Amino acid sequence: MKSLFHGVLAEELVSPYPELPAEERAELEPLLDRLRKFGATRVDSAAIDRDGVLPDEVLAFARAERLFGLRVPRQQDGLALTTSASVRVMQEVAAIDPSLSFTLAAHGALGTTGLLLFGSDMQRRKYLPRLARGEAIAAFALSEPSAGSDAASIQLRADRATDGEGWVLAGKKAWVTNGAIADLFTVFARTSPADEGTKPRLTSFVVERGHGVRSTGRLSTHGVRGASTANVAFEGAKVPTGNVLGDVGRGFKVAMEVLNLGRVSLAGACVGQSRRLLEMAIAHAQQRRAFGRAIGEFGLIKDKISRMVVEIYALESVVYLTTGLVDARVADYSLESAISKVLGSETLYRVAHESLQIAAGLGYAGGLPWERLLRDARLNLFFAGTNEILRCFIALAGMQGPGKSITEVSRAMREPIKGFGLLSDFALRRAKSALGRERMHRVHPILNKETVLFEEHVSELARQVERALRKHGSEIAEMQYTQRRIADLAIDLYALAACLSRTTRAIERKGEEGARREIELTTAFGALAQERMGHNIRAFDRNEDELFKGIATRTYGDGGYPFDFL
Repeated sequence: MKSLFHGVLAEELVSPYPELPAEERAELEPLLDRLRKFGATRVDSAAIDRDGVLPDEVLAFARAERLFGLRVPRQQDGLALTTSASVRVMQEVAAIDPSLSFTLAAHGALGTTGLLLFGSDMQRRKYLPRLARGEAIAAFALSEPSAGSDAASIQLRADRATDGEGWVLAGKKAWVTNGAIADLFTVFARTSPADEGTKPRLTSFVVERGHGVRSTGRLSTHGVRGASTANVAFEGAKVPTGNVLGDVGRGFKVAMEVLNLGRVSLAGACVGQSRRLLEMAIAHAQQRRAFGRAIGEFGLIKDKISRMVVEIYALESVVYLTTGLVDARVADYSLESAISKVLGSETLYRVAHESLQIAAGLGYAGGLPWERLLRDARLNLFFAGTNEILRCFIALAGMQGPGKSITEVSRAMREPIKGFGLLSDFALRRAKSALGRERMHRVHPILNKETVLFEEHVSELARQVERALRKHGSEIAEMQYTQRRIADLAIDLYALAACLSRTTRAIERKGEEGARREIELTTAFGALAQERMGHNIRAFDRNEDELFKGIATRTYGDGGYPFDFL
């Protein structure tokens, strides 16, 4: 995606579409089958929602199946699954019960990942076996009462102990999933002096509950009520020197790497819940009758079902393209993981909304799954970073490269023959692409229309990025309407690339007729994406951004709605 912001197509990273190795697939299928059977017969999600706790039987099953150690190496009692395989498992778990998937994700995708990526040999030997067996539960403690996505606002401090042995933590963390039940916390604290500036150096610590951690009570939540969410106090917690995770002062890197993987796992869970909601909607549409026929025969219901299928296909394509990048050890997948999370959470929420709409009054009634799953879906829109913040991240991180290269490329375009010899290979490709769009060469010819759509809009993305940078300069950080449009273009382009790659693989495996469904879904997604991208591109030049910002400013002064009919 970072190359795409330059208008350069790094096609080799998305094609061929990744597949699980045969031996891992053979290992995975029996596990998924056991999960489905257990979920269908032994998991009562309504009771979990009502009682606000996961039953011991459910947690025992998760321990027995090593669901707490999906990616932990076998020598440390884990399953040693690839990222693609572990996310596929979490997809299945989420379809069974979101509270269970959030508990396992907070433990595995967040709480344990720091140890897997940055832990010392001693730390990994000490903690990973117990975590993999589920004998110890992990949590990830980053957010604070006054610090969510703004990590620079973190107030929890870690100071060297007066006796020179270890660190003493002072402060609180908020909204910690597994916070009331965790035995081990990945905690982020300020370790730079308070007067050093507004951007603190953070350090990551592995903190045991026995070090002096206190949960301040489980929080009552709107959805996902079976997961244990709590505020946690670290006042006076003393942590040994050997429990620093990574390097002192480099905790921000630890947090971002963990969140990158956590966001992909969350998106995979959204696939599982979306598929379940689609199945519920289909069953109801075929059973419910009105005006002498099943409501599923009506055009507006078919429209809802078809859009759900198209969006789930695009999301699933994005998720497993991204996990493929992780498994291929691509150095930086931060944009792709952020896109996966935004697309996943918003797709799930739309699917939950439309599925409930098809169920109508039954969907709204308590005791049936629709209203519960809609409540559960809401959490994903701000968990692991709000979608608003992530859109800003996608745009600004994507524009960093073009911002640095504008001067170099512009000089080359003014003096093309002389300048080309001075450019790096990457900037040379960018300069050449300005003379004509780059082409995709690995997509099946039957998808030519969608391929051209992709190519044209990649060029448009690069053009709009360059225009925005030249127009706003350093002020681009404040131009959030522009950031949102750029991010939405990037999201649609990545999803379209994923669909093209996946469908090409399907055609190569099954032939055009065998892959007819995949072709239809890619064509349909292309049509929807084209409409959205066209709207965003037009809005760069014709918009009412300042009008709407002004209305908000004046409303702040009013303290509410300023008019009254009487």
